[in-house]
Amino acid sequence: MHRSPLHSFHVEHGARLVDFAGWEMPMVYSGIHEEHRQVRESGGVFDVSHMGRVKIGGRHARRLLERVCTRRIGDMEPGQCRYSLACNERGGVHDDVIVYRMDDDDFMVVVNGANRDKMLAHFERVRSAGDLSAKIEDTTLKTAMVALQGPKVLDLIGRFSKEIPTLKRYRFTVKNLLVLKLIVSRTGYTGEDGVEVILPSNAIEMAMKLLLKDVDLRAQAALLKPAGLGARDTLRLEAGMPLYGHELGEEINALSCGVDFAISLDKHAAEGGERFIGLDALERTKAEGGPARVLAGVEFEGKRTPRQGMKVHASGREVGEVTSGCLSPTLGVPIAMAFVDRAASEVGTAVEVDTGKGMLGGRIRPLPFYKRPKA
Repeated sequence: MHRSPLHSFHVEHGARLVDFAGWEMPMVYSGIHEEHRQVRESGGVFDVSHMGRVKIGGRHARRLLERVCTRRIGDMEPGQCRYSLACNERGGVHDDVIVYRMDDDDFMVVVNGANRDKMLAHFERVRSAGDLSAKIEDTTLKTAMVALQGPKVLDLIGRFSKEIPTLKRYRFTVKNLLVLKLIVSRTGYTGEDGVEVILPSNAIEMAMKLLLKDVDLRAQAALLKPAGLGARDTLRLEAGMPLYGHELGEEINALSCGVDFAISLDKHAAEGGERFIGLDALERTKAEGGPARVLAGVEFEGKRTPRQGMKVHASGREVGEVTSGCLSPTLGVPIAMAFVDRAASEVGTAVEVDTGKGMLGGRIRPLPFYKRPKA
């Protein structure tokens, strides 16, 4: 099992460590709901070093990524990030990724930790099948990655940099901090504003000391506190963001997942465009009127929480299945995402979830459950 470069930080701050995708990672420090509210109200720091970081460069790097990714890559500018899916031939989802364009023929791709080996093999297959000139380098174990998320995070970062708080969403910059080289992107997975930072693993402790020099993480009203993967999950669920293994998967049609913005079915028609893997299958799905089931939000009565795999019923028949559920710390009610029949997905539709010990009543509601207030 891999240990994060921030392992000693987690131990020092009392984290409960678990095996997550082959990494010993912090699930919780003080409590999931407390950490969740800290991020919504002020700021949290997450260790996301388990995420894969893969460099792809060379003459055909762009073409390789055009074939792998469901979004256009060629029109990205240096300094831009783009969220995309990577599909299999059946139109299912290999993974969801974020592509960073460093330069014309120089990219970095952040993949899910559980899918790192699979995606490395996928990149290599696509490179070999197309006889493409591209270098694929896994830098995951050489680097660390942390996410700083919350409404007050950019105020904190503004003490060190005037440039970073001015970045647009899904843009990044490369910063030199003393002897450190950092990639800082205006991205995140919580529904809040903030940044994600990638840097050499042997420099993370120094960087954290510089960043947190005047921050008492143990203070009750601390601007920034550590948060674990448990809070990261409840935050992303409130924000309606899909998670691989729940709303995304090899057997889940990409057009069902609620991220149509990340699927450009016509991107190959643009200059320099390529047909991406899985496009044939998704074109057939589109021609047939779309997927039979779509991703929907459900809000429930009471305090009992639906779980992944529980069946959704409407009008006395089964219409879907829960993919993720939690008691929302922000809304104070149970919420879930579920794949439901298109006919049952209309907002306001009354549904029930079978828990095995009784039925939970709820209603379909639009995603996301939470949107951060505008500045």
